[in-house]
Amino acid sequence: MSTRMSSLAWAYAGLVLAMLIWASSFVALKLAFRGYDPMVVIFGRMLVASICFAPFVPRFRTSTSLLRKDLRPLLFMALCEPCLYFIFEARALELTSASQAGMISAILPLTVAIGARVVLGEVLSAQTMVGFGVAIAGACWLSIAGRPSVEAPNPALGNFLEFLAMVCATGYIISLKRLSARYSPFFLTAVQAFVGGVFFFPFLFLPATVMPEKFDLIPAMAIVYLGAMVTLGAYGLYNYGVSRIPVSRASVFINLIPVFTVIMGALILGERFSFYQYMASGLVFIGIYLSQRDG
Repeated sequence: MSTRMSSLAWAYAGLVLAMLIWASSFVALKLAFRGYDPMVVIFGRMLVASICFAPFVPRFRTSTSLLRKDLRPLLFMALCEPCLYFIFEARALELTSASQAGMISAILPLTVAIGARVVLGEVLSAQTMVGFGVAIAGACWLSIAGRPSVEAPNPALGNFLEFLAMVCATGYIISLKRLSARYSPFFLTAVQAFVGGVFFFPFLFLPATVMPEKFDLIPAMAIVYLGAMVTLGAYGLYNYGVSRIPVSRASVFINLIPVFTVIMGALILGERFSFYQYMASGLVFIGIYLSQRDG
């Protein structure tokens, strides 16, 4: 019994730490954007992640049998995340604060539930739909209550783009659920990194992309952190936690991301919520709570 309890404790600790790292990615992106063009940041992140996965390529060749029928689903998964996901999120974080973007990410479990109902035929209760509606209302209120600032020049548009990023994340998670029956989560994450690197490389040559003219230490370290710690650390810890407890229970931990993001946004970036934004955030959590309760 004590061994099982210890295993569960490590699983829960891994999930909490994974959410903390994922939440920090919003802050790290804001710091990276202060020194480098968003496309440079995203490609740099994918490059660092690809370098981290490179030593495992020989192992993938010997241990993974890639089926031809899975090529299109794999490409679709990678197109959803990181490709489209990072484009929407990068633009979102140019327009809104890290704290607000993190709060919008709280609706991910609900969008996944709806996606699973449409694509996988999973049962979706009326209470979950009510919770989704309440959470969306809270997210809209959060956006309306946001006032333009230096860090968030257009929070309404930025939050909407973050919502689109969550839609892409939903497509990724649903695809991952199907593909994970034949491939390891570690291999699938590596596919994301390699495809993302190839996808974002041409963006460096667009006229709108500003190439760096000097080395900026903090933004550069933020890029390394995003590619190594967030991609490897967060996914690795989350996969470990999911391997020890049911996925439905593990998904609840995603709700910690906005809490950690708000705290880090205040401590590191000096971001603050208004009274009405706190109320709107509470509405998001009420919607999530309703959706997670048993009917």
